[in-house]
Amino acid sequence: MSTTHKEYLLQSEPNKFSLDNLRAGEMIVNMGPQHPSTHGVLRLEVVTDGEIITNVAPHIGYLHRCFEKHAESMAYNQTIPYVDRMDYLAAMNSEHVWCMGVEKLLGITDQIPKRVEYIRVLVAELNRLASHFLAIGTYAIDIGAFTPFLWLLRDREHIQRLLEWTSGARMLYNYIWVGGLYYDLPIGFEERCREFINYLQPKLDELDTILLTNKIFIDRTANVGVLPLDVAINYGCSGPMLRGSGLRHDLRRVDGYSVYPELEFEVPIGEGIMGSTGDCWDRNYVRALECRESVKIISQCLDVLLGEHKRTPDFDPQAACPKKMRMTGTQELYFRGETPRGELGYFFRTTDRSDVPFRCHGRAPSFVNLSVLPEISRGCMVADLIAIVGSVDIVLGEVDR
Repeated sequence: MSTTHKEYLLQSEPNKFSLDNLRAGEMIVNMGPQHPSTHGVLRLEVVTDGEIITNVAPHIGYLHRCFEKHAESMAYNQTIPYVDRMDYLAAMNSEHVWCMGVEKLLGITDQIPKRVEYIRVLVAELNRLASHFLAIGTYAIDIGAFTPFLWLLRDREHIQRLLEWTSGARMLYNYIWVGGLYYDLPIGFEERCREFINYLQPKLDELDTILLTNKIFIDRTANVGVLPLDVAINYGCSGPMLRGSGLRHDLRRVDGYSVYPELEFEVPIGEGIMGSTGDCWDRNYVRALECRESVKIISQCLDVLLGEHKRTPDFDPQAACPKKMRMTGTQELYFRGETPRGELGYFFRTTDRSDVPFRCHGRAPSFVNLSVLPEISRGCMVADLIAIVGSVDIVLGEVDR
C-alpha cells in the first residue's frame, strides 16, 4: 500500500490501530457500520491474524442522538420524547426511570397513586418482554437460525399492539409522565393482557426447545465470549451482561423502587450450564428466564389492577402531575433503574426556580456494556465476533446518546 493511500485512510476513517504496528500476518478489517449484525451504526475495527481476532475497537459517533443537550434546553416534562429515543426498544422503561428521578427532585414521590405505580410497572415489564424477544430473535438470526426470529416477532407484535392501544404509539410512547400517566389503561386492557399472558407461557417453553437447547445454538454460543465476573464488575457492566456472569444484581431488588418490593419474582443468573459461566449462551439464557419473571410480575400487577386498585370513575392519572416543575434550591441527584439492558441512570444538577436542568447526564447501559467487547473478543474467531456483539444486546440510540 502506498504512503499516500495510507494517509488517506487514516484521515478519512480515524482508526485506533496503526497500520505500521501490525505484526506479520495481521490485517485490519472494518465491520460496519452498514453490517446488519452490528445492530445499528457501529463500526468495529478488527485486527485479525488469519481467522483469529487479536484486538478489536468499537467506533461510535454515527448517530448523534444529542440527548443530554436536548435535556438541558427543555423542561423536564418536555424531555420525555427524547428519553424514548435513547433506548427506543424499551422506551417505557426509560420513561419510568426519568420520571421517578424528576419526581424525587420535586419531592412528590409519595403523592403518586398506587394504581399509577402498578400501571407503570405493568407497561414497563411488557416492554421488557418485547425488548428481550427482539434481542433473542435477532441474535438467533445472527448465528443462522431464522424460525425463532419469526416466532418471537410474532409474539412481540401482540405486545406492540397492547402498548399502541394504551399510548397510541408502537415504539416511542410518551406515556409515563412526571407525576402520573398520559391516560388510564383502555377499558378491557387488563382482560386482554391476561389472555396474552396465558397464551405466552407455553410459547416460552417452545423457545427453550427450538433455540436454547438446540445443539447448533449451543455449539455456537457455549464457551464463546466468556465474561469473567471480576472483569464485568471492573468495567461497570450491568443487566443480563452482569447477571450472565453469575452476580444476582438487579436494581428492581437492590434499590426497590416503585412497587417492585411488593411483587414476587426471581433474579436469574448465568450458571455455566452449557459451557463457562458468563459466555454468550448464559447471557441469552438469563434473558429468556427474565421473560418468565416478567410474566409473573405482569400477572401480579393485573391481579392488583383488577382487585385492590381497580378502575374507578373518578380516577385521574394526571392528578399528581405538577403544573409548574420549578425546582427549589440547587440540587444534585443521580437516579437509576433496571432496563432490559441494565442500569440506566440520570444525573441532574438543578438551579433555583428553574424548570430546565442546568446539567443532565445519562448513564447508558449499552455504552458501558459495549466497552468490554475487546476483553471478551481476543482469541476468538471472526465468526464468533458476530455472536459476541449480538449477546451484548446494544441499542445505538443510547450508545451514541
